[in-house]
Amino acid sequence: MLDPARANAFLAALGEPATITRGDALPPFFHQLHFWDARPPTALGRDGHPRVGGLIPDMGLPRRMWAGGQLEFPAPLRAGIPATKTSTVARAERKTGRSGALGFVTLCHEITQEGTLCIREHQDLVYREDPDPSAPAPEPPVARTDETRSETHSFDSTLLFRYSALTFNGHRIHYDPGYARDIEGYAGLVVHGPLLAQLLMLLARRQLGHLTRFSFRATSPLMHFETADLCWGGDGTLWVRGPDGRQCMTAKAD
Repeated sequence: MLDPARANAFLAALGEPATITRGDALPPFFHQLHFWDARPPTALGRDGHPRVGGLIPDMGLPRRMWAGGQLEFPAPLRAGIPATKTSTVARAERKTGRSGALGFVTLCHEITQEGTLCIREHQDLVYREDPDPSAPAPEPPVARTDETRSETHSFDSTLLFRYSALTFNGHRIHYDPGYARDIEGYAGLVVHGPLLAQLLMLLARRQLGHLTRFSFRATSPLMHFETADLCWGGDGTLWVRGPDGRQCMTAKAD
């Protein structure tokens, strides 16, 4: 059941009017608030995510990142009505790159409501080894500066906590600063990739009026103490630019 209260709680967390009632079309990507995979503590990995080895194979790599995704929206997903999500593994392979061993997993999710396909999503995950403290930090890409519209967003630990709670995301890099810093090597709490993608989708919808497809790729992590510019290129391209000009995410909307 797609409880409207979850959508309204998320809108409130974003500082938006909470006006969704039963039967209203949900904003794009709000399905992330539903279909929780609640596991007992014994079924969790060290990072707070459900332990791999079930749907997602265990490749022996401890660090998980949501690298990107592609979404299609063939029909509206409506609040207050039951929906079904079916997930399958489209790809799972381990490779060796310049930074060491990498595991690539693509999950395909299909969400139906009253017999109609509403969302088809390909979710790209990357698994990595623990960071080497002696290795030089990778050089992040530089973001474009030719946007036709931009919105500045600030992030804090409260927003990250509320988004983690609403999506039932236990990944400790978003709320446990000691773990994020000492175990996974980040400078602070990491802003959720899907939260950035969500904000880009809402920006794209304001420009286009309706979304039929959306794809995104995370390129550099954004920390909770940083302010970012969410940029619209005028041709359906979008990106997130960090305070130092680095590119944190790219996207394309139709």
